Amino acid sequence: METAEHIAALHDAGVRLAAAAARAGLDAPVPTCPGWSVRDLLGHLGGVHRWAAAHVAGARTEPFTDEEEAGFFTAPDGDGLLGWFREGHAALVGTLKGADPDVECWTFLRAPSPLAFWARRQAHETAVHLADAQAAAGDGPPSFDPAFAADGVDELFGGFLPRRRGRLVSDPPVSLAVRATDHPTAWTIRVEPERRVVTPGVREADCVVSGPAAELYLMLWNRGSADRLDVRGDRSLLDLWRERALITWS
Repeated sequence: METAEHIAALHDAGVRLAAAAARAGLDAPVPTCPGWSVRDLLGHLGGVHRWAAAHVAGARTEPFTDEEEAGFFTAPDGDGLLGWFREGHAALVGTLKGADPDVECWTFLRAPSPLAFWARRQAHETAVHLADAQAAAGDGPPSFDPAFAADGVDELFGGFLPRRRGRLVSDPPVSLAVRATDHPTAWTIRVEPERRVVTPGVREADCVVSGPAAELYLMLWNRGSADRLDVRGDRSLLDLWRERALITWS
């Protein structure tokens, strides 16, 4: 996907998320994030949007300190929270749209450019949390274009999972392959005692999961089940995934 497409997806997901949050109410629990309310969700994502925009707007080449980061997450307590979220989301979209394509700033995953990184990361950060907001509102899971959903699977397998940190480990090693049926996207991950080895395409694996890209996207980001997916092999790997595939964004 191109940067402009990611920015458009970010805009759409944020607008849909705010509408779902308004329907749910600030005190509604978020089933997909146990212990969170909609208030917590908006405070978190509104802060993330401001944090991301500040890297691009300021062409900041170093990460913010913990103390500096805290300032982005200072949200109003009352009814102004939803407006605060909308303002931060709109500011992020505007910052990305108006940024110099060659802007240099800090990132934490490989990407064609810093601007491409931030547009993609924030599009998927917001889309995943859209699923949370819709769950809180009692809506069904959000719909996503197959290309966008496949891109989110690609970011997960090609960007996050190969990193050294993470609780997704196994001794003895196990392997999981995923394949989209409506988009040419497939990955195989071998989960070892101290690392994860990711390979594009479907290889021999203990468990192979196939289905629409949007269903895979929600399941792999732990926002959906495998009930409507074709699962072949050792299903216990999906339990391991749900328990340990916890993604950090920095």
